[in-house]
Amino acid sequence: MRGDLDFERLVEAHHGPLYRFALSLTRNENDAADLVQQTFYLWGAKGHQLVDLTRVKTWLFTTLHREFLSRRRRLVRFPHHELGEVESELPDAPAALPDRLDWDVLGECLERLDPLFRGPVALFYLEDYAYNQIAEILEVPLGTVKSRIARGIAQLQRMLGQTDQRNSPNSSVSSPVNPVAAHTKPS
Repeated sequence: MRGDLDFERLVEAHHGPLYRFALSLTRNENDAADLVQQTFYLWGAKGHQLVDLTRVKTWLFTTLHREFLSRRRRLVRFPHHELGEVESELPDAPAALPDRLDWDVLGECLERLDPLFRGPVALFYLEDYAYNQIAEILEVPLGTVKSRIARGIAQLQRMLGQTDQRNSPNSSVSSPVNPVAAHTKPS
């Protein structure tokens, strides 16, 4: 922001005319207020680039108009529709939900997971890091990261499979937990 121009006085001097101009463009009070606010924000961020201070008013109006055109183009490209209006166009695909997801069981399995595999698996599946980021964090080669994640998931699946067998109706061991058998990250 410019140090040689008082921001508060600038807003006081130009807010009314800018708002009226924005209202004439948008015909909506909220959208007009947003445009004016964005214009002053842009002044705060880029106003220092204006060399001739006699052109402040022109700069503000031009910036507001460009922002209006930009928003209008965005609205044409990505129109907003109320859900009720387009409900018939939505695909009829119910979400597949697991029978019951038990994070306690998964947490216990993660604790029992070999420490060599626990870090990469946790970083990948729980923290959403990419393979190369995990390699950098753990300071190991990329191939090692992929291998440890694959082996860790195999161990987890075996542990969860054992837990599933204990919880199956034919099992002699009863437990109130029924975890999801495959815990894999969606691609």
